[in-house]
Amino acid sequence: MLEFKYDVQLLIDGDNLSEEQIKEYFNTQLKGDCLLAVGDEETIKIHFHTNEPWLVLQYCATLGEIYDIVVEDMERQSRGLNG
Repeated sequence: MLEFKYDVQLLIDGDNLSEEQIKEYFNTQLKGDCLLAVGDEETIKIHFHTNEPWLVLQYCATLGEIYDIVVEDMERQSRGLNG
């Protein structure tokens, strides 16, 4: 059994985005692991494992336009099932 069930990936388009501020928010406000937040001031790629993917989406939507959103159930994947 995994500690964090969902793999969340998305892109954010915005203005004056900061990798460091985003990482700080994730590390202090969201429960999860395997955080990746990379990009520049206009586009950031997010990868995060969590049990509350809706909180990731809610926060990221405050930063700009979110798209290419993928939320995968890693427990289902480990059993050989899709999604």
